[in-house]
Amino acid sequence: MGLIGILLALGLLIWLAYKGWSVLLLAPAAALVAAAAAGEPLLAHWTQTFMGGAAQFLAQFFPLFLLGALFGKLMEDSGSVQVIARFMTEKLGASRAVLAVVLAGAIVTYGGVSLFVALFVLAPMAQSLFKAADIPYRLMPATIALGTMTFTMSALPGTPALQNAIPMPFFGTTPFAAPGLGIIAAAIMLTFGLWWLGRAESSARRAGKGYGKHDLLQTSAEDLLVRERASTASAFDPAEINRGRPADVPPSVIVSLLPLIVVILVNLAMSLFVLPRLDTGFLAEERWGSTSLSGVGGVWAVVVALVAASCTLVALNYRRLPSLRESVDAGANASVLPAFSVASLVGFGAVIAALPAFALVRDWVLSIQGGPLVSLAIATNILAALTGSASGGLTIALDALGGTYLRLAAEHGIEPALLHRVAVMSAGTLDSLPHNGAVVTLLAVCGATHRDSYLDIVIVGIVGALIALVAVIAIGSMFGSF
Repeated sequence: MGLIGILLALGLLIWLAYKGWSVLLLAPAAALVAAAAAGEPLLAHWTQTFMGGAAQFLAQFFPLFLLGALFGKLMEDSGSVQVIARFMTEKLGASRAVLAVVLAGAIVTYGGVSLFVALFVLAPMAQSLFKAADIPYRLMPATIALGTMTFTMSALPGTPALQNAIPMPFFGTTPFAAPGLGIIAAAIMLTFGLWWLGRAESSARRAGKGYGKHDLLQTSAEDLLVRERASTASAFDPAEINRGRPADVPPSVIVSLLPLIVVILVNLAMSLFVLPRLDTGFLAEERWGSTSLSGVGGVWAVVVALVAASCTLVALNYRRLPSLRESVDAGANASVLPAFSVASLVGFGAVIAALPAFALVRDWVLSIQGGPLVSLAIATNILAALTGSASGGLTIALDALGGTYLRLAAEHGIEPALLHRVAVMSAGTLDSLPHNGAVVTLLAVCGATHRDSYLDIVIVGIVGALIALVAVIAIGSMFGSF
């Protein structure tokens, strides 16, 4: 009965989230359904287990949500994101519209700009390019997804995406874990995605199909906000899209790119050079949580990188930020909803993991043939798919089984860095199911529907990622982490 309760709770969570219900309410409700089916005390699970898991996640990762949203808002209000997108358009031209959109999305998201900020900025750019090149509008969401939601989020070493930070406390790794494997995976995702989109574009041209008369970006800001807040990972308020725009001359391309470069370089310097040289023995004391540098160093590196980049951005664009306080407030406020949404999913996972029936699920996952890497990949994929959230599914998997996988990896001679990369890539595959918050928001801002564009999102966001994941597991199993 307990296992049926878990499946029922997961089913309700997926179905109601897809219908637009807020995950802030759905997650605890679904957790209580599972607890009730198992005959466990409901209030104790809500206030102790659920809230304990959610609070632990917020204590660990809220600084990343806060600073990431703040940096993204400053980039948007200073005009830097728009300049980068326009630069890519001018350099590559309408004839390479797909490549221009993909690279523009990759640059801004790998540089630390919030995914949802990138979606709202890239959609008008993509619309203009696709119209000029007469490319079917249905390919626009998949093109944006390839540049923002695939290799830059889970494969490229050093990415400041939350998914890349979550495994660090569990495995004692850095954001640059398994860099060689990450680059290989990114190349596979990018190449496969561009091949599919190019094939689809050529097929449409042969069939005489062009852009179409669909009126994109017709959804009202209020409707987008409602849909986005119902998602699992919303991070940007469309009502803010025209606030704080600079009235004077926009920044140059170099000025626009410099904060993104600062994020990458400071993150690298902190991870590989600065933090390892610090005396952090005091972290073992109880007052600091009895932890170690391996448990907090990855988060510290990204935090410092985002602070340095934000300060650089403000210093270079102070006159282009007519209301710095409003921009800072908007960025800070935008961090709360996605942080608590993911924390709620983590709380749900904590309750599920605490139920007696979860032992059956754990034993089944660990019994999967192929070794710890295959088992970890399948477990993370399943949980990310069920929750519709890469970060939520990854945290649930590692909270429940992270220690077990680390022990198994040691027994099989597998480096923690390889575990890190496999876990992050696994979270970024089946999370892109129809109820995923980023997918719902992407389709909304593009004025497209699941029927129009979701198949192409599946190919570039799921199939390509799975191919890269299989390649990384195979190469890592043969040659180890590099």
